[in-house]
Amino acid sequence: MIRNILILTSNDLAISFKNKTIYLIFFIPFFVFFSLELVDSKNTEIKNINIGLIQKEIYAPDILQAMRTGAGVFRVYHVASEEEGRKWLKEKKIDGLLLKSEKEQNSLVLVVLKKEALITLSIVESFSALQKAVEGNNINWISDIRPLQEEGIQKQTLPTWILMLVLLVSFIIMPAQVAEEKEKKLLLALLQTPMREIEWLIAKLLLGMILILIAVLSLHLMGKFNFENRWSYAAFMAVGSFCFSSYGIFLGFLCRNQASARTLGVIFYLPHLLPSALSDFSQKLTAIAPFLPSYLFYEPVKSILLDDGRITNLFWEWIYLLLVGLLTFFFAHLLMKKRWLM
Repeated sequence: MIRNILILTSNDLAISFKNKTIYLIFFIPFFVFFSLELVDSKNTEIKNINIGLIQKEIYAPDILQAMRTGAGVFRVYHVASEEEGRKWLKEKKIDGLLLKSEKEQNSLVLVVLKKEALITLSIVESFSALQKAVEGNNINWISDIRPLQEEGIQKQTLPTWILMLVLLVSFIIMPAQVAEEKEKKLLLALLQTPMREIEWLIAKLLLGMILILIAVLSLHLMGKFNFENRWSYAAFMAVGSFCFSSYGIFLGFLCRNQASARTLGVIFYLPHLLPSALSDFSQKLTAIAPFLPSYLFYEPVKSILLDDGRITNLFWEWIYLLLVGLLTFFFAHLLMKKRWLM
């Protein structure tokens, strides 16, 4: 009995090596550790913090002097009004906007994009260090912090959940389904009929887009989330579902069977999800994430849902996603024409 159990266990381990499932055992812990190292880096100091000041506002001279001579920590930008400063914040041209406090003399109100973001903590810590160096332990220069995004935690985390749903369908469901039809020779059988390759690809692409839109729509209906600029949101959801559905079909053609497709899907899923979702909490991830298609989908969706963004201001991201979708669709068609791993 023990011998049979050992033989079966060894056989299962051998199969896990053959279908590449064992790769996930090494890849997932390594990738999560690597991401946490970027997020929880010991050196969280921000070398250059972009601070906006209103031109007509009268600030305390000591504070202005400390900012100008603060070891190059702050880079000051002057804006014409508070409305312009808030607009620059949304466009991430500045990291924070300083307003004169109406309640306390010689105190400031810090306006930031998100109160819990890493950059907000860095601004507060830098001002605290400057104040101690100039005045000692007097009243804090920053008396209040006002975030632009004041929605509840459910609304603020909505873009992350939407990204997760889109990537789950694209990188987990679609590659496995394509690989299943290859593994069971269903695709070869279909290609013996008058049906053309492009017709099968378009059908699979529409399936992926429909599944993504159903998942996202269900989330909105159950959560009763309201937002403006519905046409901009619909345009980004359409191009995003096209891009990632095409991406998933391409990954499916790279695999011979379902097991390897699921493995490859997870390997692509995590690097697209974590850097984008955690970009607000790490300067390093913020530098890495823009190279990923998921980030150029996640940021516009977040802008539309939380900041009333419009597609006219996000046109480059829309074009980028469209080009990635067309490119991966072309490669998938090329592999299908060559009967890759069929």
